[in-house]
Amino acid sequence: MWCLELLLPLLLIINDASCQWNVWVPRDISAMTNSCVVIPCTFMYPSGIRPYRGVHGIWYFGQPYPQLFPPVVFKTRTDIVHESYKGRTKLLGDLHQRNCTLLINNIGAEHSGRYYFRADLGGANMYTFPDFSELKVLDQPNIDVPEEIVSDESLELTCYAPDNCPDMTPEIQWMYTDYLPDPEFSSDYLEESNTAVLSSTLTFTPRPMHNGQLLGCRVYYPNTTLVYERLISLDIKYAPRSVWVNVSSEVMEGSSVMLHCEVDSNPPPRIFWMFGDQELVWDTASNISLPLDDVTPEQEGIYTCVGENSYGVMNTSLYLAVKYPPREPVVNDSMTVQEGTSLALHCSTQGSPAPTLTWLKDGELVGTITADELSVLEILEITPQGDGQYRCLAENEHGRASSSLNITVEYAPVFLEESKCTVVREGVQCVCMATGNPEPTIEFYLPDLNVTINETDGRYNFYTHTDGHTSTGMIKLREKGERIDNGPAVNVHCSMYNMYGRESVHLELQQEKKYMMAVIVGTIGGVAVIAFIIAAVRYVGHNNKKENGNPRQDVVLENPALYYSAVKKDKQNLRKKVGEDGDYQPVGSMAGLERQELNYAALEFIGARPREGASGRGDDGSNYTEIKAK
Repeated sequence: MWCLELLLPLLLIINDASCQWNVWVPRDISAMTNSCVVIPCTFMYPSGIRPYRGVHGIWYFGQPYPQLFPPVVFKTRTDIVHESYKGRTKLLGDLHQRNCTLLINNIGAEHSGRYYFRADLGGANMYTFPDFSELKVLDQPNIDVPEEIVSDESLELTCYAPDNCPDMTPEIQWMYTDYLPDPEFSSDYLEESNTAVLSSTLTFTPRPMHNGQLLGCRVYYPNTTLVYERLISLDIKYAPRSVWVNVSSEVMEGSSVMLHCEVDSNPPPRIFWMFGDQELVWDTASNISLPLDDVTPEQEGIYTCVGENSYGVMNTSLYLAVKYPPREPVVNDSMTVQEGTSLALHCSTQGSPAPTLTWLKDGELVGTITADELSVLEILEITPQGDGQYRCLAENEHGRASSSLNITVEYAPVFLEESKCTVVREGVQCVCMATGNPEPTIEFYLPDLNVTINETDGRYNFYTHTDGHTSTGMIKLREKGERIDNGPAVNVHCSMYNMYGRESVHLELQQEKKYMMAVIVGTIGGVAVIAFIIAAVRYVGHNNKKENGNPRQDVVLENPALYYSAVKKDKQNLRKKVGEDGDYQPVGSMAGLERQELNYAALEFIGARPREGASGRGDDGSNYTEIKAK
């Protein structure tokens, strides 16, 4: 016992001149349960006192005053001690040498407390020293853990075991260190106030992943069954190291969505959701949720979850896409432009996904299909054909919408080919047609008479009509005029104008060519009808001969009056077409056609001998008879 060896020389050096009662014991001392402990002790008494019948001593537990009857731990005059100390205590020091060192074996938790020494020199020379030694009986070793363990900073943990039992020396071993990064171990032996402590230090650099992990220190005495262990859970402080949120998602307009966020940090962070610069919700926790109901397109965008504590800050973002059908497109206002003007028609809309924009004119595709929220249709030098309704159609997978505008193109009058002069019963009729916007005004000019016609008088009738952008003017000249080469002389000019221009054309007479063709077609048609009748009569007669086996059998015409009537009618029609009783004057080489006679087939009517078994009168009341071919 090194401590006892040091006490004896120390007693020899003490100056007795102080003449004071004094004691020296360690203020604190510890031991493992079921082991032993030695409490070093030296005392002094006044030099003028002479011990009577030797020097005796008493150790008390808990109280220094005998009158309070504290438990007796050890007493030199007798073996009477407290039951809890029977057979456990022994005085190691020599009281005559003023050494009062005490040994306690097989200590338990109930032995923890304050121990007082009382010196008995005989007679009235007895004194209880107020100083005490406090014993701590441990059932597990102590581990010195810093108040704050910070991630990525070197950490030292020290495990202590008391070494105050002369018969047993402890050993220390660290537990559950396999997962630590590069751990280092060191041992030390500490001596203080005549007490000894064995220590083992573990050094490593903790990471956030080690937070909450267990570490252990084991103290054991070789060649005994005494083993003591202590476990600690690492409380490692670290800034937010991960922020988990939903993956970016797509939702339909009007639906609901829940955004979740989890943050890994120690201590728990202040966690909050941000949309732009706006803080939506917050809490001090490891996770938080943000509900969004009846989502609108305005809520589409980047949502950021932020976690922060005193060690740092971290955030993660997601993109929330709101899908919706195209909104009604915004297009130009309807407009009126002049021919030749270049235009740019704009169509803009919103939709998600981005809609396709298509321009239609009067239902037909114009331009190109654009996959964007803006489409521009350029029309270079617009023509009258560009007049109409233009519709912008926006479509995506969720729906469609459209908007329209009207473009009115104004232009100078344009002469139409339908304009002409023709011969009618009253004389000559001239029609002038033109299109333009605004609708053109039409006038007729007769240069031979130096007359501009724009109203009705006794010589001619004037009539105008407007249909959309088309204007029609018509006059009837009641005198046919002088003949030039068997045709009437016509000299009529048509003038049309609006605010953008004027045009004048000479109207040609269309009668010669067109009505010559009508006469030719009518003549050929009449001849064709007569030829068909003759062929039909011969065909019927031929069939009758063949059926009766008599090649000389007479051909019977069932209703010759009807056939003759048909021929007569065709002749009358032909005469009407060539002008015999019609509204048109004979023209050209066809003028003498009315004096020509048609050649009819020569037929011999045989007197009223009806065919056997047949009536002599038709259903319509006409008489018929047999017809024999000569």
